[in-house]
Amino acid sequence: MTSAPYSAAPAKAPATDVPPVTARPVRRMSTAMRLRRRVRTLLRFETSAARLEKQVRDYVMGSLELFWKRQTIYAAAALLCGFYYDLQVAVMCYLFIQFTEFCDTWLSLQIVRWKGGSLREARRYRNLLFLSAVQSTAAIALWAAIVAEMEGISSHFMPLFFLFAAGLFAAVNNHQIPQILALRLLMYTVVFLYIPIDDLLQVRPPIQSFLWLQLFTVVFVLFFVIECSTIFLRLYRRGLDQLDEIRHERDRVQAAYEVKSQFVSVVSHELRTPLTSINGALGLLRTGAYENDPAKARNILEIAHKNSVRLSALINDLLDLQKLESGQMTYNFDELDLAAMVEECMGAMETFAQTYGIQFDFTPPDDMVVVHADRDRLHQVLDNILSNAVKFSRRGEKVEVRIHTTADRILVEVQDHGIGIPPNSRDKVFGKFTQVDSSDRRAHGGTGLGLCIAQEIMAAHGGSVDYTSTLGEGSTFVIDFPIKDEEE
Repeated sequence: MTSAPYSAAPAKAPATDVPPVTARPVRRMSTAMRLRRRVRTLLRFETSAARLEKQVRDYVMGSLELFWKRQTIYAAAALLCGFYYDLQVAVMCYLFIQFTEFCDTWLSLQIVRWKGGSLREARRYRNLLFLSAVQSTAAIALWAAIVAEMEGISSHFMPLFFLFAAGLFAAVNNHQIPQILALRLLMYTVVFLYIPIDDLLQVRPPIQSFLWLQLFTVVFVLFFVIECSTIFLRLYRRGLDQLDEIRHERDRVQAAYEVKSQFVSVVSHELRTPLTSINGALGLLRTGAYENDPAKARNILEIAHKNSVRLSALINDLLDLQKLESGQMTYNFDELDLAAMVEECMGAMETFAQTYGIQFDFTPPDDMVVVHADRDRLHQVLDNILSNAVKFSRRGEKVEVRIHTTADRILVEVQDHGIGIPPNSRDKVFGKFTQVDSSDRRAHGGTGLGLCIAQEIMAAHGGSVDYTSTLGEGSTFVIDFPIKDEEE
C-alpha cells in the first residue's frame, strides 16, 4: 500500500497502514448514527405547540371513538378466560383493565375540554397519556401472561393471539403519539417473546419441536406488527407535514395580503394629497383667476411642483423596490470620499432642514475615509437617513452626523434628538409599506419604503443600516461599511 511519495522515506511507511484500520470503526459509527437518526425521527418529541396539540387531540378522539369496541373485546376475552380457564382470574384481570379504562377515559375527557395553550401544557397532557398507556398496556400484558402460565406447555393460541390483536390495535389506532406506540409495542413484545421462550427453557426440546416453530412464528408476527406500526406512523406524519405546509402557505398568503393592504393604504394616502393639490392648483390657473396676480400664481405653481416631486419620489421608491426584489438593481462601484459625500448630502438637505428649524452638526473624521460604493445609491441612503432625522426632530434641535472607523468597519452615525422610536418596532422601521405611525393622521408622509430600500442597498455594499433609540429622547441610525482590503 506504500505510495510513491513515501518510497524515499521508509521510516514513514507504516503510517500508510493506518487508514484501513480506522475505516471500519468509521463505517460502524456511520451506520449507528443513521440508525439513531431514524429512531430519533420516529420517536422525536415535537417542539411545535400546535403540532403536538393536534397529536394529543387526535389520539384522544380516536381513543374515545373506540371505547365501546374495546369494551366488547375485553368482555369477550373475560368470558372465554372465565369459561375455559379460571373465573376468578378472569374477573380480577377484567376489573384491572376496567380501572385503567376509567383513568384513560377520564383523562381523555379532560383533554377534550382543554381549550389549547402552550407547548408546556401539551407536553404535560402527552406525559399523562403516556403514564395512562403504561398501566393499560401492563394490564393487557399481565392478563396474557397469566393465561399462558395456566395453560402450561402448549401452543398458547389464546394469549398469543390476544397479544397480536392488542399490538395490531395499537399500530392502527395509537400512531398519533409515537412515544406511546413504542411503549405499547415494547411491552407487548416482551410478553410475546417471554411466553414461547419460557416453554423452551423449561422443556429444552430439539429444534424439530413445535415449541421452536412457535417462537419463530412469534418473531415473524412481531415483525409484521412493527412494520404495520411504521406504515401507519409514516402516513400520519406525512399528513401532519402536509398540514404544516398548508398552514405555512396560509401564513404566507396572509402576510402577502397584509402587505397588499399596507401598500393600498400608504399609496392611496400618499397619492391623494399631492394629486388633490396639483389638480386644485391647475384648476385655479386654468380659470385665469390669478392672471393679474403673478406672485400668487407663482406660489400656486410652486405648491404644484413640490407635490409633483413628492409623486415622483413615490414612483421611484416603487420602482427601486421592484428592482431590488427582482435582482435587477445595478450598481456602479467606485472609490468615494465618504466625508465629502456626507457633506454633499447635508448641503442638498439644507433647505429642507430649515423648513423644520433643524441644523446639521457634522463631525468629520481625522483622516480621509474612502469607501467602495455606488455614488447615486449611497446618496439615496444618506438622503433617506438625514431626511428622517430632520422630520422626526424637534424644532430648534440639531442633527449630529459623525464618521468614525473601527478595526474592520466604517460607521456613519446620524443622531437626532426627537420623538424616538418605540421598543419592538424594528419590523415596522425596516418593513415594506410600514411606518411606526401608519394612521391617516400621521404628521409625516412617506411610503414606508425608504429604510427598507436603504437596508437592501447597504447589504449590496457588504454593510448594513441599524439604529438605537430611546422613546422621547431621539434615535441614532448607523450606516455600516466594511473596510476594503488593500490587497483586493
